Amino acid sequence: MVITKSVTRAFLVAMLLVGFGQASASETLRLALGYPPGSKADEVMQKYAETVKQYTDGSLSVKVYPMSLLSAAEISDGVRDGIADIGVMYTVYFPAMYPHTNLVNESAMQLLLLDPETLNGKEALAFEGAMSEFTLFHCPECLTEYEKQNQVYTANATSISYGLLCTTPVTNKAQLKGKRIRVAGSHWSRWAQHFGASSVSLTINETLEGLSQGVIDCSITSPVELINLGLGEVVTDMTLAIPGGLYAGASAAGFNRNVWQGLTEEQRRAILRAGASTTALSPWASLEQKEEAMALADKEGIKQHDPDPELMAATREFVKADMNTIVDYYAKNHGVKRGKEMLDSFHDILVRWVDLVQDVDSAEELEKLYWDEIFSKVDVASYGMK
Repeated sequence: MVITKSVTRAFLVAMLLVGFGQASASETLRLALGYPPGSKADEVMQKYAETVKQYTDGSLSVKVYPMSLLSAAEISDGVRDGIADIGVMYTVYFPAMYPHTNLVNESAMQLLLLDPETLNGKEALAFEGAMSEFTLFHCPECLTEYEKQNQVYTANATSISYGLLCTTPVTNKAQLKGKRIRVAGSHWSRWAQHFGASSVSLTINETLEGLSQGVIDCSITSPVELINLGLGEVVTDMTLAIPGGLYAGASAAGFNRNVWQGLTEEQRRAILRAGASTTALSPWASLEQKEEAMALADKEGIKQHDPDPELMAATREFVKADMNTIVDYYAKNHGVKRGKEMLDSFHDILVRWVDLVQDVDSAEELEKLYWDEIFSKVDVASYGMK
């Protein structure tokens, strides 16, 4: 008998379901993560497990399964079906399931239009806060998307700013034309196509192989993936100022709804407290790791480029026009009815958060800010309970 990977995975899943059954408040909760062991994402979620235990006074425990229980592309369905109790889930992989969340996430390139001095290098902290607040209190459609997938949103995750990580220099329009670029959103796909490149959809787990085998020439991602995904082995050139934006469409601790409803109110409040911690640690850890990534780039001889001013200006013009394109795209392809209203509302919240994060100097301060301004205001008696 030939044992295939799919048969093996199905057998493991069956054994997990038999061995664990439906998780309850007294059992260890299984968290699926699409990043590998030892990555910064793994470290962040291991810290999440610690904070869950701390804030629940030991009544709940979490075991993290980095890139083992479920792949990144399997996490949404896996949490829905109870294979995992919690998942770090990237909505971009499921455009038809999470269109409202993805619409707002894809507006992140608007950060290029804000004053860099006003952002003060804290754009990820501001966008993370705005995304969390908007999802919980201003986007009932977003919460409905999670509900339809039998999930409850309890934390967010964001990257730092995205740039081009390539196997060849890409600094101007001529060099960009014809390149095959891995993207993590249709806005970056449109940007690539606007300048004559082609976009390729790969999961995070496929990026290293895609670059090493020449399937893609570049990946639009943050420089920390030189470490987390091992891209430092194959990347030779980086242009980090373009295309800009970041990725914030990640449910950092999406709960299986049945598991969530089996918790006490005190435990649900504690989970949200841990969620505030993880929501803060996600961008903060990436900002800290960026220094390590840039040191690795220097060690490996990875060349760092500034974009041609003409390409930079053209990118900003693209972003201005793309705000309307995003609305039209999601209306036409996914039936999103109030896209412009959503983006206008989100922009106002983002501007507020740019101001709120300016005095934050530590992950602990950011956690307190997110808790006070966002997660503490959730009504745990009703949230996720219908």
